[in-house]
Amino acid sequence: MQPSISQSQQILARAFAAHQAGNIAQAEFLYKMVLQADRKQFDALHMLGLIEAQRGNFPAGLARITDALRVRPNAPEALVNLGRIQSELGDPAAAVATYKKALAADPKSALAHSNLSILLRRQRQNDEALSHCDKALQILPDYADAWNNRGNALFDLSRVEEALTNYNKAVALVPNHAHAHLGRGNVFAALDRPDDALAAYDRSLAINPNLVEALLARGEVLRQLGRNDEALTVFDRARQLKPDSAEAWLGCGNAMVALRRHDEAFGAYDRALALMPDLPAAWLGRGNVFLEFKRFAEAFAAYDRALNLDPELAMHFAAGHRLYAKLSICDWTELDADVTYLLSMLREGKEVSYPFPILSMPSTPADQLLCAKLAVADLPPVRSVWNGETYAHDRIRVAYLSSDLREHAVAYLTAGMFEQHDKSRFETTAISFDAGPDSEIGRRVKASFDRFIDVPSESDQDIAELIRQFEIDIVVDLNGFTRNSRLGVFARRPAPVQVNYLGYAGTMGAGFYDYIIADATVIPEEHFEHYSEKVVWLPGTFMANDDKRAAAVRVPSRAELQLPEDGFVFCSFNQACKIEPAMFDVWTRLLKAVDGSVLWLKDNDPTASDNLRREAERRGVAAERLIFAPSVPDVTAHWARQQWADLFLDTLHYNAHTTASDALWAGVPVLTCIGSTFAARVAASLVHAVGLSELVTDSLADYEALALKLAREPALLSSIKAKLAGNRTSFPFFDTARFTCHIEAAYTTMWQRRQRGEPPQSFVVDPS
Repeated sequence: MQPSISQSQQILARAFAAHQAGNIAQAEFLYKMVLQADRKQFDALHMLGLIEAQRGNFPAGLARITDALRVRPNAPEALVNLGRIQSELGDPAAAVATYKKALAADPKSALAHSNLSILLRRQRQNDEALSHCDKALQILPDYADAWNNRGNALFDLSRVEEALTNYNKAVALVPNHAHAHLGRGNVFAALDRPDDALAAYDRSLAINPNLVEALLARGEVLRQLGRNDEALTVFDRARQLKPDSAEAWLGCGNAMVALRRHDEAFGAYDRALALMPDLPAAWLGRGNVFLEFKRFAEAFAAYDRALNLDPELAMHFAAGHRLYAKLSICDWTELDADVTYLLSMLREGKEVSYPFPILSMPSTPADQLLCAKLAVADLPPVRSVWNGETYAHDRIRVAYLSSDLREHAVAYLTAGMFEQHDKSRFETTAISFDAGPDSEIGRRVKASFDRFIDVPSESDQDIAELIRQFEIDIVVDLNGFTRNSRLGVFARRPAPVQVNYLGYAGTMGAGFYDYIIADATVIPEEHFEHYSEKVVWLPGTFMANDDKRAAAVRVPSRAELQLPEDGFVFCSFNQACKIEPAMFDVWTRLLKAVDGSVLWLKDNDPTASDNLRREAERRGVAAERLIFAPSVPDVTAHWARQQWADLFLDTLHYNAHTTASDALWAGVPVLTCIGSTFAARVAASLVHAVGLSELVTDSLADYEALALKLAREPALLSSIKAKLAGNRTSFPFFDTARFTCHIEAAYTTMWQRRQRGEPPQSFVVDPS
């Protein structure tokens, strides 16, 4: 039997009481009884809609409240609740319109003003959002949610100190306001107060452990502090709570990249983009992983997508990564415009590039110093591990820190030096960030140290404390701003003397590096002002070399290498990113001028090789005259095959470094054009050190003229090759024992100054 109208009013009163007492099931049953008597009973429809919404069944809630509003179209409370449901259903435009209708019906609805401010802030209408918060607070001055919402709008307007005042007001009114504590954490993070930020997030999560926004924010601060294992745990928790959160998957991906778990990071970024295809940071993350795997074409496409979606990412190193990927595939379309933009933004103090990419661009020493300073300034603040003690050891303790003490160019250059160290005077330690697969050179390097420690997964803090525990006197960074570097270790100052050497051809721009090891060619005295470190000149050249390089079992024939039996062979085995259009113009003009000649290049990347063939054809040179040498697993085979080259053509802005050393070892003269930066002067340093200064030119015109002369005058070239063959065993460049004595003399002077309490100072090592 259906209840009568009078009975239904009594039932409605009982339903309200049950609802208020939290007995939702009974309230729902009673509301439905009321509707049996009157299908248009406003309160029953409205309350049933609220119950559905509280259960997360928003479509059913929307239907019920819509029915209620058909009965009372301007009921303010129902309109407010309808707006909340529309917002939950992802229809912010409808929700804004509904809240405005509620306010037209009741301008004194503080809840409508406050909720409307949330939506307006999401639409980046923060000034209007502030206005509605103010109206809510005029109505209810102690309305904590409105104070919190006002703080959010102020935060988005970068008025962070004012935002903190508003969050504090919300917390004072409601101490357990989880969102206000979250807001306080965001302010502290923006003010670079990570400890305070973490404390605020912890407070928020203690109140509401399932607040995903607080987990995401906490994870990001941990990631920025380098505490990536903890960050990943937090992001995983957020992902479990909200599997459809693209931001949670993005956080997982970013933490995985920092932990060198790149394959897993791909999966996380893919999940983020499946949920939010236009998430710029996820495209940026994919670009970073592609770059790590040297999949340059895909990296370039991902960076391009990220920057098209959010041009502001250019100011967070992404522009440099994009341009480096573009250079690495020899895509020179609009290159001048790209380079001009990047360098102009850099000179305005924008963080548009990490330092390594600009080595391949027409940057100046001043540009590179500024770029390094900006990169270092982006590091989280950390405390020094070494506290100023003076150690007293029988031997000077030197530690080399690197990710490249394995099958890598750095290992091949330094292996002999490590072996030649005077163990009666020096105790040597290796701190290896990336062991890599087992290799002969890796085993050789490992055996050369007193102590070799693999730390691929340890945190920067743990590594720094390990160095301090060993009481290392001098730490040498063999990475700098290169792949797998660990600047955070050096930022923690684990040793009295910290040295930048070999891995990165430029300044670190940081006060926590005391010295850079160089020579008079790569850093002339007039350039000292562009280096944050004090400059140490070694005699001859700064570059270590190994005079015990193994010889290949056999030398392949020209035919096996796809080289013509006759004809001049120009070669350049540099990475593709170092090749730039003006130098390629010179190379193709040489090919046209020297009949039957070929240009022998490294097959860096299929896209790069294809682009270079097209660029040659555009300049009137048949693509077949570019011969691409594939990678070989045995480096001795690479050294051996170079003997068929007649002349090594150096690149301009970023010279051949190890590749120049390899060519000279193989007996191939290296022609270079000296530039202004460290990276652009290395080949000149090496050529000088082997007694072939006549191969160092000062302009592209002189470079081209000398290359043509050498190609056309076989006797002249033969005399230079003979000179190189003789000098290789008599000049200092390939005298590993002599070089090691020089670098040990440098370490000794650094150590003595520190023992006397004297600050770092530039000096020259005596060649005797």
